[in-house]
Amino acid sequence: MSKNDAKLREELEAAIEELRGGLKSHGGNVELVDVNGETGLVKIRMQGACVGCPMSEMTVKYGIESELMEKFDWIMEVRQVK
Repeated sequence: MSKNDAKLREELEAAIEELRGGLKSHGGNVELVDVNGETGLVKIRMQGACVGCPMSEMTVKYGIESELMEKFDWIMEVRQVK
């Protein structure tokens, strides 16, 4: 991970922390797995009640991804990994 990606990861962790409240209220959580500032790809892993939930893909795309893309113009995609 480059020094730049480490800085981006730190900023993303803070932004994701703000989103965790809603997920935790439903028994879920999210983990930041990987950040690539060059490609704009952010990988996350859903946890808790979010694992296997049919709505988790909607939560990723229309919740987490849209919020992060609004805050960080370099993000091109947020992808859920297992």
